[in-house]
Amino acid sequence: MTEGKLQGRIAVITGAGTGLGRAAAIDFAREGAHVVLLGRRLSKLEETSVMIKETGAAGRVVVIPADISIEKDVEAAVERAAAEFGTIDVLVNNAAVFEPGTVVELTTDEWTRQIAINLTGPFLMTRAVLPVMRKARYGRILNITSGLAVNGAGGYAAYSASKAGLESLTRTTADEEYEFGILVNAFNPGTVRTEMHATGKDPHQVTSEMIRLASLPKNGPTGSIVGY
Repeated sequence: MTEGKLQGRIAVITGAGTGLGRAAAIDFAREGAHVVLLGRRLSKLEETSVMIKETGAAGRVVVIPADISIEKDVEAAVERAAAEFGTIDVLVNNAAVFEPGTVVELTTDEWTRQIAINLTGPFLMTRAVLPVMRKARYGRILNITSGLAVNGAGGYAAYSASKAGLESLTRTTADEEYEFGILVNAFNPGTVRTEMHATGKDPHQVTSEMIRLASLPKNGPTGSIVGY
């Protein structure tokens, strides 16, 4: 039997209860990864766990309810994941909210909520896993971005700004962590069908590129913004 591209790797995936996060978790497991499912809704994470087990994937699945915008939740989740497996090889920063609002309309609370989940959350997750990855001198971090990061979009001021910030964080982290064997890239899947989008590609159509980025070889590309 051929080994999967992620055989034996430990992958932490945020927003794993639905949509692209769920599809990535299922397909990473099919490629041999042990997966840690993070999200705010326990019932959705458990559904994903059942789906993974139904595929016959041999890897372990760990469910950890957490709000990535809350520092103590992130620290506890990463600590538990590292304790369960001894290391963390892959982090997929997928969790996000996509809510409308023009600059003139957005309240400070609405702005802060989207920035907290879409940008501060990936920062907190990345900061938490870096010591573990540095110790192993290995890590692959994948940030899910959007075309709105570059182009903006009228009516989606906070979301666009959060994704632009995430792409800058990607490049910065890539520059800082390369010497530790940690590769950091961003992936724009285009429009996929999720709870945030009623139309678009089936999320399983884009996970092959996520698997490629999560399994890059030593000295592979880093700091890239990859579009599907």
